[in-house]
Amino acid sequence: MHEWRRQVQQIVDAIDESIAARDDEALTLRALAELLGYSEFHTTRRFKEVSGMPLRDYLRGRRLAFALKEVRDGDASLLDIALDHGFSSHEAFTRAFKRAFGVTPSAYRADPRPVVLRTKITAFDRYVLGMGEIGMTDENENVEPYFITVPAHRFLHVANRESNGYWDFCQKQNEIPGQDMATVCGLLDSVKGKLDDEGGAEANAGGGQVMAYVSDPAGRLCAWGFPRVECLGARLPRDWAGEVPPNLRLMDVEAGEYAVFEHGPFDYERQMRTVEDKIEAAMAAFEAADNGWQFDTAPGKVIYLYFDPARFCKYVRPVRRA
Repeated sequence: MHEWRRQVQQIVDAIDESIAARDDEALTLRALAELLGYSEFHTTRRFKEVSGMPLRDYLRGRRLAFALKEVRDGDASLLDIALDHGFSSHEAFTRAFKRAFGVTPSAYRADPRPVVLRTKITAFDRYVLGMGEIGMTDENENVEPYFITVPAHRFLHVANRESNGYWDFCQKQNEIPGQDMATVCGLLDSVKGKLDDEGGAEANAGGGQVMAYVSDPAGRLCAWGFPRVECLGARLPRDWAGEVPPNLRLMDVEAGEYAVFEHGPFDYERQMRTVEDKIEAAMAAFEAADNGWQFDTAPGKVIYLYFDPARFCKYVRPVRRA
């Protein structure tokens, strides 16, 4: 199963790359099976075994997710978008779009409301499986804090008062109907205008979604010594006035000074725990130092965690003058 998760992740990555490149030939079942060197039947069976859904359904959902963003953000004709994403006609695209999102492409372009997109799955994750790092690392990058001023903005999110850590957050959210991770990530992915959106499709990896910790006297006491509530959401402009889905919350975040604790690119399987330890040590040293600053944990303050191993792992924490 461990190896199959790796191979299914190959298919998942190849699907997104091929959709983005408009490479329909690479998206056929035959091509995806050849990528792994197995029969089409064996590939589809294993994909469903690992991901919990048929390969054809996942592929259709990702095609529509890519297409929806072009409908929302671009000016290409709906027919061109339909043909670019493998639909035989405008009518076929409209039927599939409405079946998936409850609205036609033309109506959505005129009024882009939050809908649930099929986000990219992660079939392989060593930490979900309890495996941790592979071996040791000789990576010696230090984590040095730097300061930034974050303008006032809004934070659209789902919060969990019971969770303790990212994977516990995911597990607890998946037990809540309408607030499971697939639904929440899909809704956030469809929202236009996210401040951190760089065109990606995964939480914390360029798609505008970010983990956060909101200081809250009624929250769970964290290892950093103050009560907080864990959240997954997206930062939005201060004047954002879009529709808020009933299962998400919107809060205003005032402008302020933040300290950034950032580690550069790293190998997730080999170095994740090491990177976490380095960042935690850097934050502890900052808190203990007599440097004229201290972490600001007043109610309503938000810590953001950005996680994308290909680029960085970083905490962005509010601070104030000591």
